[in-house]
Amino acid sequence: MSSTVITNIATLVTNDPSLGRGLPRSGTSGSGGDSPLGLVQDAAVVIDGDRIAWIGESRKAPATDNRVDAGGRTVIPGFVDSHSHLVFAGDRTEEFNARMSGRPYSAGGIRTTVAATRAATDAELEANLTRYLAEALRQGTTTLETKSGYGLTVADEARALRIAARHTDEVTYLGAHIVPPDYAEDPAGYVELVTGEMLRACAPHARWIDVFCEKGAFDGDQARAILTAGKARGLHPRIHANQLTHGPGVQLAVELDAASADHCTHLTDADVDALAAGTTVATLLPGAEFSTRAPWPDARRLLDAGVTVALSTDCNPGSSFTSSMPFCIALAVRDMGMTPDEAVWAATEGGARALRRDDVGRLTPGARADLVVLDAPSHVHLAYRPGVPLVTQVWRKGVREV
Repeated sequence: MSSTVITNIATLVTNDPSLGRGLPRSGTSGSGGDSPLGLVQDAAVVIDGDRIAWIGESRKAPATDNRVDAGGRTVIPGFVDSHSHLVFAGDRTEEFNARMSGRPYSAGGIRTTVAATRAATDAELEANLTRYLAEALRQGTTTLETKSGYGLTVADEARALRIAARHTDEVTYLGAHIVPPDYAEDPAGYVELVTGEMLRACAPHARWIDVFCEKGAFDGDQARAILTAGKARGLHPRIHANQLTHGPGVQLAVELDAASADHCTHLTDADVDALAAGTTVATLLPGAEFSTRAPWPDARRLLDAGVTVALSTDCNPGSSFTSSMPFCIALAVRDMGMTPDEAVWAATEGGARALRRDDVGRLTPGARADLVVLDAPSHVHLAYRPGVPLVTQVWRKGVREV
């Protein structure tokens, strides 16, 4: 293994406030120990193998085998996208176009994608997955979770997870996405399948179990049974919660120590208090609200209550067809009440916490060397210059991949 120093970094985001304390550049605001980002100015990063070995001021950087000049750009941790649905086939352009044009649309939504996914070959599904993983990587995402949920048979859910597991460690079993048409008259029978034969086939390929706890999908009792069965098989819970209406999802997530409750659009005071008192991360998915014109989650309310918040893309073909974490950061700052610092933290360290990872989402000694070089003097430009492709380099596990 060789060592590399990246030097001449205008602003380095470490996500460790102790590393940034006392290191502000003269005349620069928002730096030093007061920032959750642990900003270091005029910085350098040393990579040894696949890990961060040292960070500090550029003039103090130790000698290494290789040297890279960042050219006065900003370096941030690689984005951690903790919620996506990338094992699918088909297209729902007409559905989106109708929704945005104010026209009624009667096609089957998720069921349309289920039919296309079932009909696709393994090779077609894998090609689609790798395409979107590469797209996300080009935009700075170095850790990505993805789910099953568009097969909804034992064989199709298991193959989706097998395919996903070849490309990411963060794989989630979502057999409980919706009740498929073939079980429309027997939802209890489908829950039995999800918690029985399907779970046995899928558990070896997944780390997580998820359920869409929502009116029209799975109620609180069904969701509890599904997540509890998954825990018994060694899968840790996460949950689609309170996206469309007030419901039991958030309270259930905290009760079962779910790693994250995702969406969190419709919350009572009791829901916010429960999240603040527990360890469950509130993962907000602004791409879904953008693509459906639904009300925005109130990130400010959650943050002011002390809730840990993550941002993610929810990349899927129906309700949030974006793989861009920078886009989600811009939405969160513009429409959800987050500061630029909070949004960048939520898209990096916040996502890592939603996956219960301490090796990604930060640039500190010992962490995985996943970092992004932005063609900008500050991370604030991610919200300040929305839609501009600022990502100019992406390093993952110590190797430059973009």
